[in-house]
Amino acid sequence: MAIHPSITLDTILAAVADDYIGICIRCGQEQEGVEPDARKYECESCGAYAVYGAEELLMATGAIQSLMGQQRGRQNV
Repeated sequence: MAIHPSITLDTILAAVADDYIGICIRCGQEQEGVEPDARKYECESCGAYAVYGAEELLMATGAIQSLMGQQRGRQNV
């Protein structure tokens, strides 16, 4: 899955903290009113069917595994 370079783990986590925020992986814009498990919704900014719910994006990018790895590393310090 190709993701716009402006989308970082911090961006995704901030969107997860808000209710019903999605992110377009094509242009990087946030969009309100998007279910957490949404996939390929139409982007209001660029028109691409590339808006994902924040939680779905978190799982799809493997960011959860990355976060778990970071937490394990901190516990071992």
